[in-house]
Amino acid sequence: MTGAATSLTETSPPLTDAELDELALAADPDTPVDPDAPSLWDLAGWDRNPLLPTWYMPAPMQGRSSSRRQRWVIGLVVASFLFINAFGLCSTYGTVGFG
Repeated sequence: MTGAATSLTETSPPLTDAELDELALAADPDTPVDPDAPSLWDLAGWDRNPLLPTWYMPAPMQGRSSSRRQRWVIGLVVASFLFINAFGLCSTYGTVGFG
């Protein structure tokens, strides 16, 4: 940042929401970003970690194919839910009933 911009922000009172709205609406959206502009993450002191930790949603396993029996069981479960829903029954809470 330049010296003029730094001194202006240090001596100016905080802006109100209405003033910030007015400045945002008056700004040109096609203005190119300065290559030396600081990152918002750095200015705010936020941690750059991802929103979810890696253990929360791990990468899928590679090189493992399911057996025929597993595919049949999965297909049977899916077909049973489709069959239950086709007759207008509800199985949302674990018990089959009219929903």
